Amino acid sequence: MLLGLSARAAEDRRPTEPAQDLAQLQARLTTILIDTHTPGMGVVLADRGGMLWSAGVGLADVAAGKPATPDTLFRIASISKMFVAFAVLNLVEKGRLDLDTPVKEVLPEVAFTNRWEATDPIRVVHLLEHTTGWDEIHPKEFVHDDPRPVTLSEGLALGPDSRVSRWRPGTRYAYCNSGPAVAAAIVEKLTGQRFEDYVKETFFDPMGMPSADYFGVSPRTRTLLAKAYRADGTTPLPYRNFALRPSGALNASAREMGAVLLLLLRRGQSEKGRLLAEKSISRMETARSSYAAQGGLTVAYGLCNGTVYDDRARVWRGHSGATDGARSELYYLPEQGVGFFFALNAGSDRAMGEIGLQLMAYLTKTFPAPRPPPGQSVPADIARAYAGWYVPANPQVEALAFADEILGMTRLTFDGTGLVRRPLVAPPVRALTVDGTRFRALRSSVPNIALANTPEGRVVVWNDSVFVRISSARAWLEIVLLVLLLAAIVSVPLLALAGGVRWIVRRRQKPGVVRATLAIRVLPLLAWLSMAAALALARAATSGGEAAPAKFGHATAWSVGLTVATWAFAVSSLAALLAGGWAWKRCNGRYRLVHYHSLAVAILFAMATLYLAWHGIIGYRSWA
Repeated sequence: MLLGLSARAAEDRRPTEPAQDLAQLQARLTTILIDTHTPGMGVVLADRGGMLWSAGVGLADVAAGKPATPDTLFRIASISKMFVAFAVLNLVEKGRLDLDTPVKEVLPEVAFTNRWEATDPIRVVHLLEHTTGWDEIHPKEFVHDDPRPVTLSEGLALGPDSRVSRWRPGTRYAYCNSGPAVAAAIVEKLTGQRFEDYVKETFFDPMGMPSADYFGVSPRTRTLLAKAYRADGTTPLPYRNFALRPSGALNASAREMGAVLLLLLRRGQSEKGRLLAEKSISRMETARSSYAAQGGLTVAYGLCNGTVYDDRARVWRGHSGATDGARSELYYLPEQGVGFFFALNAGSDRAMGEIGLQLMAYLTKTFPAPRPPPGQSVPADIARAYAGWYVPANPQVEALAFADEILGMTRLTFDGTGLVRRPLVAPPVRALTVDGTRFRALRSSVPNIALANTPEGRVVVWNDSVFVRISSARAWLEIVLLVLLLAAIVSVPLLALAGGVRWIVRRRQKPGVVRATLAIRVLPLLAWLSMAAALALARAATSGGEAAPAKFGHATAWSVGLTVATWAFAVSSLAALLAGGWAWKRCNGRYRLVHYHSLAVAILFAMATLYLAWHGIIGYRSWA
């Protein structure tokens, strides 16, 4: 629901008014930091000629009153993945690696499961374009914190159970942190060097990044590193040593990340010479292996290089990052030759969004507005073939797929010049046709939606999301069951309260009837309470954001409580179904309506139990 509403808000938002000069821009950034309780940030703007502005804004250390500077180190999180792509492309240029090489051929020692390996092996390109089909790394991998540090092979050994292809590799995109880490292990295998050492020698040193560091343990790094904070902006967070360092552990300053911007804007040329060929940078920005790429969408995620839209429909390339107490963005316009980087030392998504729009608006204030391609008529055969119901088919986190399949259900309809996507629980979104099977949403100046006929059936690719066609019968059945389940959830506590009052008032009835009536009312209530407990535990664990991985990645009161609550829901639901059947013949006419309701609720809860069990939610152990 939030994703759908955010997309609609992005379409309806008035474009950001650009700051007139750097002083006004810095004042606006300061205001955003204050409003979002974010202590500080590092920022850099650049064009092909060089860095236009680099600065620190706010505080790197709240308690010490230490200001942020252009040389303050920040955790850049997933932007670290771009260096994995740099390293792989460097080896490709040297003829030591091919992007289409099956991973098993070059790195057989790293475990993963792909039931299509004989015909569709996982290849190096899939690791970088996130088309392996693997689940996101599991909570136990996120929370692993060993300052020794662990080797990359030790880090990858923590979670081979997350590296299971859920669909045919090279088709659906699903972001996961283990793919680039495995690619980094290939770099280690071919070079005989630790990945971090190879990157320092090949990129950091020539680019002028003397402080960039993956470990955070050296005295120099600890001196320069900004403290990370919780959402309140005052409670510091400890430094966490990410086991899969190449995917998200890099610390770097704004000035150093300016060098990364220049390398991208100058198409592989650094201040000290060429580090990558121009074709390598272009390949990094181009997707090849996903349904989005096959559908001709240039906005698809490339080699550790994705896209975002500003509020004037421009498409920016780059990457963002998020980890405990840190947010970061690095985005650029390849054709216009401008870009920005910033990093925050608190986990405010609102600050990240507002700051990004301010920097985009400032860098493009003199540029003409993009001219989207004119709309065309939708071919009648396309409209007939693709109108209908769809469900999401590429969940990033498999544990949440049960919710995606229901709440992500959407209906596609067509009018004269476009399509309308009508999500089940969000406002409709319209897109205009570009060439029959490609469309663009109103917030994009280029096609970002593709219709494709694949071996899996008819598929809609919307940015990086993949939707597969389902029958209308299935869609309406699920909608009806969902409505009935919601009605049951609302009615159970109300009727339980009414039944309790009635029992107190009329407790002199026949004991057998009373016991039967109590059983069919109490058991659905126990199932309802178990469901409520599971939701409350999940909400409590995720409130505050930064604490969630620690609560779910270990055996804690939250994670074990969630496991117990899901089992309690299953047992209570099935017991309620059995009790309803047992009590059916014992009830008299006065209680027939109660039995109808209780039995209906028990059936719906039992169906929900089977659905959740199918998706692995009953007894889910997040720490295992």
